[in-house]
Formats: sequence, structure tokens, C-alpha cells
Amino acid sequence: MPHSPSSAPPLPDDPRPGTGSDLRGADAARPRHFAFVLLNNFSLLSFSSALECLRIANRMAGYALYTWELQSLDGETVTCSGGTVFAVSGTIREQARDDTILLCSGIAVQDETDRRLLSWLRREARRGLTLGGLCTASYALAKAGLLDGKRATIHWENQDSFAEDFPDVTLTKSVFVVDGNRLSTAGGTSSIDLMLKLIADHHGEDLANAVADQLIYSSIRTDQDTQRLSVPTRIGVRHPKLSQVVHMMEANIEEPISPAILARDVGMSTRQLERLFRRYLNRSPKRYYMELRLQKARNLLMQTDMSVINVALACGFASPSHFSKCYRAQYHTTPYRERGSQSTRLSI
Repeated sequence: MPHSPSSAPPLPDDPRPGTGSDLRGADAARPRHFAFVLLNNFSLLSFSSALECLRIANRMAGYALYTWELQSLDGETVTCSGGTVFAVSGTIREQARDDTILLCSGIAVQDETDRRLLSWLRREARRGLTLGGLCTASYALAKAGLLDGKRATIHWENQDSFAEDFPDVTLTKSVFVVDGNRLSTAGGTSSIDLMLKLIADHHGEDLANAVADQLIYSSIRTDQDTQRLSVPTRIGVRHPKLSQVVHMMEANIEEPISPAILARDVGMSTRQLERLFRRYLNRSPKRYYMELRLQKARNLLMQTDMSVINVALACGFASPSHFSKCYRAQYHTTPYRERGSQSTRLSI
């Protein structure tokens, strides 16, 4: 597999913005270098989205603005979560100080985050390198202590477990975060948004827009955009009071709010709230709230090492026996069996 950028010949007469000789200057002789570190079961979409942005930027400019290489922990081939095997140029090593390291992971990042990786990340951080995590790789950066006191993001499905494991990290719901020389993305196509921002910072918005056009990426997101769809879009209902109540439920899982208080806060009676949920969601507010709490509990059981009792408390269940009864009714298994059946965690 080639590891150098795909560079087109110079295009002096190319009329496209951000291409050709208008970008040539001091940076032309010093392309920025990215080291992609692939962990087994990494997300192919997150990785390829980032890499394609660099390749297309080179093509639009007509020469190498960026170079890159692929590395693994042991220098051996790496398999992505879709089963495709990737060759790499070598093992993780000391990078040049102005390089950017992008750690790529996906399923079972905890199993891939060993002492050697953590030690290497800490050494490179002490040398001042920019370090980024694509998809679930924010977990490895946080485990190394490199996100303490910083803003970061991770895929929405893993936010509950991440928040429990790393309370010193300011976790956001943004599609990507740049906090100094720490980068993180929420997975999927959010790698495109991060790389377009970096390209714009390095070489101007015209080039970033040209790259987006090549990708047929019509809506570039910023770090102010959240990764999940809005409540009305997710539940398929555009009723402002219903959306407000669902948002309140999602924000108060550990200490659930009674239906009477929810109804009062949106200016309706409990009976009106009941009818609203029955009409649009075909369930009672109490049932909908319970399903939200059990979904979070399931995420924590599969993605963290929290005890079943602590999971119950984090999801608003005062009694472990009540939690187990509700969990069995919803998922047809007990929390203890669910925990035992999970051989991998932090999966996307």
C-alpha cells in the first residue's frame, strides 16, 4: 500500500480557487506530515475521510501540501472493523516535532489501548506534538491523561461511558473539537469536518471549500455543530412541547423528573402530557423515560467496568432488584448476564 500522497503535476493555468501557483510559497517546500496510527478494528470511514481530504488538497493545489504514513503498534498489518487488511510503513516511533499524529480506532478500543501505546502517546505529548483521536480514539488519549482539563468529543453512543471513566475531561457533543494541540472527532464523516478546518487554517478557506466540493460535501460543519440529530428529527415529531419534555428527560437520567413536574415546566397538565405521548410516541411518558434510562444502562454495562449497582444508580434506579426486573422486561436478560456476554466494548 502506498504511503506517500498522490500528487498531481503543477496546474499553473487551473482557474479553480485555492489551486496552482497562488498557494506556492514557503510552505510548498515543507509539506505538513500526518502519522495515522491504526488500531485493530479501526473505523474505515473515519480514517478514509481524513486521508481523502489530504489527498484532494494536494490535487487541488497541484503539489504536495501534505504527506502521510500509516503505522501500527507492532508494524504488522491492521484489520479495520469491516474486515479489510491494511499494510503499514512501520511501528509507532518518535515523530518530528511539527508532525500531527492521528490515532484511528473503532471497535474494542479498550483492548487495543495497552501500556506501550499509552507510554508512546505520553512521550510524544511531552515533546509538544499535536495529537488527535478519530472515532473512539479519544478514549486512548484520555486514558493517557492527555485530555485532562481539555474539551473533547467522542461518538454519542460512547458518551455516557466516557463521562464516567474520565471526569476530568470536558466532554462535548460537538462533531469535532480542537483544543490547543489536541484534536478529537465523533466518528463517521466528522473526520471530514475536522480536516477541512485544518486545511482552512493552513492554506485558506478557498482550498478547504474546493476540497469539500470534490467530496460533494455540501454542508461543512463547525465545532459548534452537535453530532446527533435534533430531538424533533430523531423522534419524527415536530411538536415543540413534546421535544422540550424529551430533551429534559435525556438531560436528567440519574435523577428522573416526575411526569407532573415535566408537565408543569412546559405549561400543561399531567393528563395533557399523557395524551401527547400516547398520540405521537404510542407510549406513556413514564414508559418512554424508562426506555431512555435502560438504554443508557445498557451502554454503560457494555462499554465500562462499572459495577451493576453503580450502573443502576447512574440511571436513576435506587434498588438493584428493581433495576434488574426492568432490565429483564426490556431486554429479556439480566444486567449481570448482559455484562458477562460482552467480549468487546466501545463498539461503533
